[in-house]
Amino acid sequence: MIHQLQSSWWVYPSGEHSRFQHALGTMFLAGKFTRHLYPSLKKNHRKIPSLEHVVELARIAGLLHEVGHGPFGHFFDSNFLNEYGITHEDISREIIVKKLGKIVKKIRRSPAGSFRGEIHSEDVAFLIKKPSDSETHKFPQWLRDLRLLFCGIYSVDNMDYVNRDAYMTGISQNLVDIDRLLHYSFFSDKGLTLHAAAKSALVRFLQERLYLYSNVYYHRTTRGIDLHLKEIFNETMKIILPFNPLEHLDKYLGITDWSLIEKVTSWIRERNAQKKRLAREWQKILQRDLKCKMACEEVFELEKLQLGTKIWTTEELEKKVRNNLHPKLRRLHFKVDMASQDPRPINPIELGQQQLFIYEPDTKQASAQIISKIFKNIPFKVIQCRIYYRNHNYDYQFKKALGKALSSISNSLDTNV
Repeated sequence: MIHQLQSSWWVYPSGEHSRFQHALGTMFLAGKFTRHLYPSLKKNHRKIPSLEHVVELARIAGLLHEVGHGPFGHFFDSNFLNEYGITHEDISREIIVKKLGKIVKKIRRSPAGSFRGEIHSEDVAFLIKKPSDSETHKFPQWLRDLRLLFCGIYSVDNMDYVNRDAYMTGISQNLVDIDRLLHYSFFSDKGLTLHAAAKSALVRFLQERLYLYSNVYYHRTTRGIDLHLKEIFNETMKIILPFNPLEHLDKYLGITDWSLIEKVTSWIRERNAQKKRLAREWQKILQRDLKCKMACEEVFELEKLQLGTKIWTTEELEKKVRNNLHPKLRRLHFKVDMASQDPRPINPIELGQQQLFIYEPDTKQASAQIISKIFKNIPFKVIQCRIYYRNHNYDYQFKKALGKALSSISNSLDTNV
């Protein structure tokens, strides 16, 4: 089992749902949206398979869109897979094409009815993981348009996890109005289009997702767990998984959250000093005996920024904070954490193939320009800057130094706005 909430399920005990449950929900939404969108998709593309075929193609992509995830989900990507220059999407593609291709090819029925012809595993993988630009043109335009259901501003993936995670954690009952977004979505001759009547539903969705990131995925304790976990995770995985997962898919598929935890906790009985040391650290994490506690936090929102302006790194911010501390405190061993999220596109009218259009009934025109007005009150980047230390003895001093550091950075960024 791979938890949907990575290490957040240790903070929200009721959020113990798995990525498989999320995959089922995404499969359902993919089928529901595709069935609704098919008439307008067919209107713009003559050479397109039957409704039943396209619906099942989307459903399979929804079911398998995260099949390549390893233990601890996205944390696994950034703290292990990145060494091989791959992500869980690359692994998903390999699993779908090489392991499940024969099974997918045999499917001849969807909830919409039976169909003729084969579903190609390469088409399923394309909906999940976009290939290079040169390879993209090998796929028909209707399939490229359909891909927007999996990578657009509101996708079947994020619509499911926003509602599901909010409900399971109990963090919010202000659920996204999926039915309204569905009802007012269609394909125009320009691409995926949303009727202006659903503008408020789109804004509500983006705000709810932002709220979830701030209070669940980037919860202060969750990030504290991740900081501790970072110190031992890569070393742990090099013992358990000392190879590129793409080259050993069978072995990789047997590794889950639970198998990993059971393995590392068993090391406490090992004679090997390295394994015993790692086991002790894992025990501390599992018992919530974390090395660091949050000393202070500042939320930094960017509403506009000149394209190309460099956002500071964690190391740069830590250096500025240290310089703003009293000289006697500059040698303290503290950690700076920057949890960054992008609530909406930086330039919502230049999204290329992922572009969303808004249809205005007054003018009877679909335009991307209106999106900028819709998003004007939503920042394009939110950075939760935190300082973690072993106790709360210097919370005030850290908060003061962090405030000064961010103020100096903000002034330098303002010159580029």
